[in-house]
Amino acid sequence: MSKKKALIMGITGQDGSYLAEVLLEKDYEVHGLIRRSATGNTCNIDHIMDDIELHRGDLSDAPSLYSAINTVRPDEIYNEADQDHAGWSYSVVDYASDITGAAPGRILEIIRQIDPKIKFFQPLTSNMFGQAEECPQNEETKLMPQSPYACAKAYAFMLTRYYRQVHNIFASTAIFFNHESPRRTPSYVSRKITQAAVRISLGLQDKLYLGDIEPEIDFGYAKEYMETAWKIMQQDKPDDFVIGTGEAHSVRELMEAAFKAVGLNADDYVEIDPKLIRPGKTSTLIADYSKANKIFGYEPKVKYKDLVRIMIEHDQKQQSAQVSKS
Repeated sequence: MSKKKALIMGITGQDGSYLAEVLLEKDYEVHGLIRRSATGNTCNIDHIMDDIELHRGDLSDAPSLYSAINTVRPDEIYNEADQDHAGWSYSVVDYASDITGAAPGRILEIIRQIDPKIKFFQPLTSNMFGQAEECPQNEETKLMPQSPYACAKAYAFMLTRYYRQVHNIFASTAIFFNHESPRRTPSYVSRKITQAAVRISLGLQDKLYLGDIEPEIDFGYAKEYMETAWKIMQQDKPDDFVIGTGEAHSVRELMEAAFKAVGLNADDYVEIDPKLIRPGKTSTLIADYSKANKIFGYEPKVKYKDLVRIMIEHDQKQQSAQVSKS
């Protein structure tokens, strides 16, 4: 029996690289789309490079998407590529709108033309709920996005539903709440905090500058969420699912826990920089994942404390190794 084939857009990123590992463990033939700017930035997949096949392309370039999909003829496509930074989206509105919002429509239209039996997965964000009128949020919560990134994801959401309902394509989504890991770059607050805490403890950094530290966030583990993405694609019917932990912890809590883990007091090293505060505010976003729990038994295993530990331990190992080399 031939292996299932999967094509992962954004295979070099946090989610795409974890997903590739998940699918390899399940004996898939794994293909990935890699763009020019990612060349030389393959640290998340270097350890599996011999087990996957990469294809050149870009979400902004429809011919390259058509070529990759037509060449691979995958059973499943996972679109883990986008402009995924809400803060950056305020400065690159057009780019975020195109790559995060319109590109899923390009992929789905290519699927419709080549082979409507190809399954499609589109990750979304809890930021779509924005100024939510209810808490926790579920699949029926009204969308009130507060950033160009979140608006683009809302468009991707509607496009995916359109191709599912009108063209009968197996197109599923997951509304992922914040999911972190050691593969986050320091441009994201979770990794910025854990990496800084470790660096300060080793004498490599003096201060950590943050924006608003009071927002409460539903923090989950990216690797676990990619396993869930695969489960969503194995359901009998395509659907939309909220995925999170159902718990909220403030950025301040994460900061204090990270510094405590390295034996320091966060207040001695953290300063608030007003320039880092985003213009758009969101409500407290907490996942009501009861639908996913009912349909396929989803239950988060890695919660907030374990997540902080995983990230701190990784950063300690990484930074200590760099110190020993210098």
